[in-house]
Amino acid sequence: MADLAPTQNTPGLHISKPSPSEPATASAVCHCGATASAKGDAQVGALVAGWNASHGPAHRE
Repeated sequence: MADLAPTQNTPGLHISKPSPSEPATASAVCHCGATASAKGDAQVGALVAGWNASHGPAHRE
């Protein structure tokens, strides 16, 4: 499987949760240069909310 982690050349948001008993992890890279990572379900949820509010889809408007 290809590496799905976002980079400056391929910006985006990647979330992983291997099993229900393990914490989620996430990494994000925006084309504006912002980067973020999170570990734990609550922190990943906050990262996704921030991404949706300020990066990714927000840059299309």
